[in-house]
Amino acid sequence: MKEHYDVVIVGSGLGGLVSAIILAKEGYSVCVLEKNNQYGGNLQTFVRDKTIFDTGIHYIGGLAEGQNLYKYFKYLGIMDHLNLKKLDENGFDIISFEDDPNEYPHAQGYENFVHQLEQFFPDEKENLQEYCEKIRSICTSFPLYNLEWEGKYDNSILELNAKTIIDESTSNEKLQAVLAGTNFLYAGIADKSPFYVHALSVNSYIQSSWRCINGGSQITKQLLKQLKKHGGEFYKYKDVTRFNVENNKVTSVETKDGTTVFGSHFISNIDPKTTLKLAGEENFRKSFFSRIQSLEGVISAFSVYIVFKPETFKYINHNHYHFKKSSEVWTAHDYDENSWPKAFMASMNASKKQEEWAEGMTCITYMKYDDVAPWMDTFNTTVEENDRGESYEEFKERKVAKFLEAIEVKFPGIKNCIQSIHNSTPLSYRDYIGGHNGNMYGYVKDSSNPMKTLIPSKTKLDNLYLTGQSINMHGVLGVTIGAVVTCSEIVGKEYLVTKINKASE
Repeated sequence: MKEHYDVVIVGSGLGGLVSAIILAKEGYSVCVLEKNNQYGGNLQTFVRDKTIFDTGIHYIGGLAEGQNLYKYFKYLGIMDHLNLKKLDENGFDIISFEDDPNEYPHAQGYENFVHQLEQFFPDEKENLQEYCEKIRSICTSFPLYNLEWEGKYDNSILELNAKTIIDESTSNEKLQAVLAGTNFLYAGIADKSPFYVHALSVNSYIQSSWRCINGGSQITKQLLKQLKKHGGEFYKYKDVTRFNVENNKVTSVETKDGTTVFGSHFISNIDPKTTLKLAGEENFRKSFFSRIQSLEGVISAFSVYIVFKPETFKYINHNHYHFKKSSEVWTAHDYDENSWPKAFMASMNASKKQEEWAEGMTCITYMKYDDVAPWMDTFNTTVEENDRGESYEEFKERKVAKFLEAIEVKFPGIKNCIQSIHNSTPLSYRDYIGGHNGNMYGYVKDSSNPMKTLIPSKTKLDNLYLTGQSINMHGVLGVTIGAVVTCSEIVGKEYLVTKINKASE
């Protein structure tokens, strides 16, 4: 490790690694510090019973040639090395309800999207076309989403509410539920979630949808290869405990093992609340510090990871978003002990080995951090292993059994196909990913007060920048674009976007 770097990046999630490559390619000496055993944040995978599972990346959009994420990944040098499987073009996502025998597809390509839903809603073609037009129109308002550097979106766009716009698109309540049915992608809240979050999330999947064969950690692997190629350095087991600040500038960071790393620029890819505390409350405006600390985290999740007995459960080339009731599409996060789980997302592992039979499946549902409050003082990762106690194990077993009942209703006979079952709670997400209270997607964005939830990538400290899913947008595309926003503060937006566009020609 050198004494001094041009850029020190804290946290090796996607935002940190993309920022590192961008700046290393520009000739900056770069160092990435990761506290855990694995790089990649939400891109991490793990193995149970010889089966690979994803922590957070279950499918990716916009990766067909010429599409936005394709261009970004091409510039980063990783696109040609990814092992991908295209999801079903006529239904990459399926929306279903316990009180309705139909399965409603979200298809790839806008024309096909309308065509497939028109089969179920023959009188709604025009409304569906109008809905698609609204999505595309919102997406053109964000320059970097379309790899343009010029243009500024109108603030009024941030105030459009997702549920309101969807409900205005059609009076058919079932179709409203179907169009909002993937709001798990951003943990939709009826009176808060902005329409731009909905539009930016679903647009790239409608363009094209893909699974990573053998997991999303291949993205991390390729990013690290590129970082190394451009002279960047990265170290794990480096848990940053303090940002040293002098004269409104960060001079160095200190780690738990006593290492001090000096730099000219610092980018934090860890939770913004944590970043501000590590840099010292006194170094920020009181109102800004208080606003960030008071932000409401997105709800967390409870996941089960199913390993199937060989050749017992057919591989499904789409994702399922399943709800007990179509009327609860916007309230699935609002549950009690009896009504949980109200909804879940089910996604298969894509494997190179075979097409017909599934090796594993992940099912995710909402879980409040309060549900695991009795054990919130415990901490457990591969680096620091700790037992949370018998009561925690009993809690998890009870939840797995209840969740499995709901999964069995959607997939009859699935229980008989299970070889082993594993799980994670909000505490797992908190400890491994580092999100505040294990939140899934950073902080809640509020269409009624968009400025309150805005976190700029440039801080008041002259050389401290922020990146990651809490800044700008979450998701693979959102975080990649966010890293470009962060780096353009250092190298210039017009210059950077021109280079990215050139690289993908």
